[in-house]
Amino acid sequence: MSISQNLAFIKSTIPSQVTLIAVTKTHPIEKLMEVYTAGHKVFGENKVQELCDKYEALPKDIEWHLIGHLQSNKVKYIAPFVSLIHSVDSIKLLQEINKQASKNNRIINCLLQIYIANEDTKFGLSFSEAKQLIDSNEFKQLNNIKIVGLMGMATNTEDTNQIRMEFKSLKTFFYSLKNHSTANFELSILSMGMSSDYKMAIEEGSTMVRVGSSIFGERTYL
Repeated sequence: MSISQNLAFIKSTIPSQVTLIAVTKTHPIEKLMEVYTAGHKVFGENKVQELCDKYEALPKDIEWHLIGHLQSNKVKYIAPFVSLIHSVDSIKLLQEINKQASKNNRIINCLLQIYIANEDTKFGLSFSEAKQLIDSNEFKQLNNIKIVGLMGMATNTEDTNQIRMEFKSLKTFFYSLKNHSTANFELSILSMGMSSDYKMAIEEGSTMVRVGSSIFGERTYL
């Protein structure tokens, strides 16, 4: 199937209340324009440099999400335009996002990345670390960011029971925080699920899924 047909098929499998992020990592502008022309305008990129390059090259009504690991020294490059940062895993990073958002007269929406996988290669806060961050005085002083949800990535395994349990654990934690509402913290997004497991993630309560290869085909490594 073509990219536009892939997109239409995936959208047909996703409930209307779930946001689909088209993950653009390593894919060329021509492929992204096929998705854009088909009417989809929510894109996710893993790397800051690639995100900036694609932002400059593509129409400005695209909603860009930074979904990969983010280093504090690179926040300034995306602060003027990024719609949502998925990968916040420390108060230090939040403080830098807040600083750069203030410089750009913006409030930048963020997700806390929660570690739910049984893999050393994944990033994220534990449940207790996330709670400590939210309750900290440092967090309460941040006026130019808003935590609008949680994000987690399941273990890369064939064991669907394990994947489902990891999604369930994040959903349970998400709902335990739902009543915690402040000026810079109000949860509405539960981001979990990628090409290989997004259907299961939706069954377990995900409201945002990140799909790349199922739309664009296999990645082109540069």
